[in-house]
Amino acid sequence: MPTANVKLLTESTRIKLKDAVNQLEPFLNNNSLLQLTGEDQAEETQLFYKGLLSDLRHLLVFSEVSVEKLGVLLRRPNFDTEYAERVLYEVYHQCVSAFFYPKNECYSEDGRYAYTGQDAIRFRFKPGRDSRDIVLSVSKVFEELRDELAYYENDYMTQRRMQGQK
Repeated sequence: MPTANVKLLTESTRIKLKDAVNQLEPFLNNNSLLQLTGEDQAEETQLFYKGLLSDLRHLLVFSEVSVEKLGVLLRRPNFDTEYAERVLYEVYHQCVSAFFYPKNECYSEDGRYAYTGQDAIRFRFKPGRDSRDIVLSVSKVFEELRDELAYYENDYMTQRRMQGQK
């Protein structure tokens, strides 16, 4: 991929991840397990929100680290295309994958809804409005990132391996 395209993609990715961080951080700072579960002490409710908060915290950390790496890349006097591509690969596999395949499986993407204009995210348990809104809001960011960084899902490593064999 040409250096100019990689640099533009790096800038765009950083902006989108920063947007996700700016949405996730206030939610996580302002909501505790007790606030989200409220009076409902059912085990299913507790497990759902523990898992959701854990997954969102991991996503926030991965996103913050990636924003910092991308920022360092963009501040360097000479743009390092090879390192940028490696970081974009990490963004895809750590951030995008962390969103779409959360460890605790509190939600998942149902591809049947992806092209209908409806939300493709389906929750394992009906969450409160704030929890639902944050996941759906950042899903738009990660959908865009998934589309833009699709090359880094498989093709990037295949190309790197082929270059190593020459």
